[in-house]
Amino acid sequence: MLQKINITNYAIIDALHIEFAHNLNIITGETGAGKSILMGALDLVLGKRADVAVLKNIDQKCIVEAHFIVKEQEKINQFFKEADIDADKEIIVRREIAPNGKSRSFINDTPVSLTQLKQLTQFLVDLHRQFDTQDIGSENFQREVLDAIADNQPLLAELKIVFNNYSIKKIELTKLLLQQENANKEADYNSFLLEEFKAIQVQPNELEELDLELKLLSNAENVKQQLSQIYGAINGGDEPLSQHLKTISQKLSTIVEYNKNIIDLQQRLLSAQLEIVDVADELEKIDEEIIYNPERLQIVNDRLSAGYKLLKKHGVQTTSQLLEIQENLQQKLSVSKNINQSIIDIEKDVNYVYNKANSIAKNIEANRIQHIIALQKNVNKILFQIGMPNAQIKIEVSPSELSATGINEINFLFDANKSNKFEPLYKVASGGELSRLMLAVKSLVAKKLQLPVLIFDEIDTGISGEAAKQVGIIMKSLSTNHQLIAITHQPQIAAKADAHYFVHKERKNNNTQTNVKLLSNKEQILAIAQMLSGEKPTDAALKIAAEMME
Repeated sequence: MLQKINITNYAIIDALHIEFAHNLNIITGETGAGKSILMGALDLVLGKRADVAVLKNIDQKCIVEAHFIVKEQEKINQFFKEADIDADKEIIVRREIAPNGKSRSFINDTPVSLTQLKQLTQFLVDLHRQFDTQDIGSENFQREVLDAIADNQPLLAELKIVFNNYSIKKIELTKLLLQQENANKEADYNSFLLEEFKAIQVQPNELEELDLELKLLSNAENVKQQLSQIYGAINGGDEPLSQHLKTISQKLSTIVEYNKNIIDLQQRLLSAQLEIVDVADELEKIDEEIIYNPERLQIVNDRLSAGYKLLKKHGVQTTSQLLEIQENLQQKLSVSKNINQSIIDIEKDVNYVYNKANSIAKNIEANRIQHIIALQKNVNKILFQIGMPNAQIKIEVSPSELSATGINEINFLFDANKSNKFEPLYKVASGGELSRLMLAVKSLVAKKLQLPVLIFDEIDTGISGEAAKQVGIIMKSLSTNHQLIAITHQPQIAAKADAHYFVHKERKNNNTQTNVKLLSNKEQILAIAQMLSGEKPTDAALKIAAEMME
């Protein structure tokens, strides 16, 4: 409940302190006395946009502070836990507006953001104004009403979790399908390129080795001729080089006794002679292996031509670079195949989670349909009670795509004259009719849910007489288990108050300001009599007022 509110330096309020009763609190006063100013101040602690224009004294800050006493509520406890704020049975919400226009928000003296303030106060206060009746025409509001009556909250909480998982899976699937689409665009071309590589089956360092072989084959005759001459110079002819070195070595052996260094030189010369002979043998083998083969030359030429074509096509220089490109192409094609398998797997997950969410949504739908008739009957009964005997609502539940709220669209249809021509509320219901519909709906929903403080700002506009009396009865009944704060011009409603507050203007120090007074029983009778017959009520009006209160 809203225990009290303190307002400082707001509009034409210097300082105001109001303590509220647990049940039905009624606020009355002449038009322009400042009732709307109270609602504006309350708006600030509910998170409405701040404006320096509301400062009565532009050199001082405006402060609005509301004290709430709450029972254990899971959503409120969860908020305090997530916001890391100490929780208490009393919640103090404060909003400050500085002369420079900066606004600060506090919960239990802990600074919070405006978003956090709004998040908390939506659990504390349900404020309905004369012009807020469009809410009842919204599909979201109508669905929430039906779900509250059908006790669908646990199922909706479960559906929200499962549907969120379903949405995440769908996003994953969409990303994979996009990757698949992009991969498929390149797959054909990459396959074609890979086939070119496979066609020639290039081996590591092959092109470089073939290039050397081509040079040798192209110059085979010249190479063999040179090798033959070199071999002949070493081992052939009348004075082969190897024999000549051998002769020199023998001559050195005859003079080794004359110089100790000669024997080393002789050994080196002998080693050189042996090495020369070995070189000659190797050259001979090479010469024997070199065979001019026109067919092999053509094969090498063709192979190199195909290899050079790939080098040029892919803008590289070596065989190893070609093989790297081939590997990349193979990997791209493998990725494409892996994506296809991943898509198959994720599609299974999507279908499973969808079926699970759809199953929960069907249970929600069944509950909704089950409670439609009772909800229609109860609303129509209240409408009759508050002066709309010919009015009826009809609730349609139609199929829709699966969402976090189920598989239905909810539509409240209205017929004001028992014509059986039902139309959407926003098309046919007047402002007064919508206000009374809102009261009827909230009075039913409040019995199902632990609603926050209910505040009605002139919701009774457009009604009088017996209808106003019945609205007062409904409010009185609703206030048995909920705190209600209502601004009204109807004496029939004011007479039901547990606490009656009178808003008035007064002059003080040449300054006009709004003040609020909690009326005594006698003062309440006078105020209701004035609402009935004017500023100077008759004895008859006073008597009627007293009877109304009884």
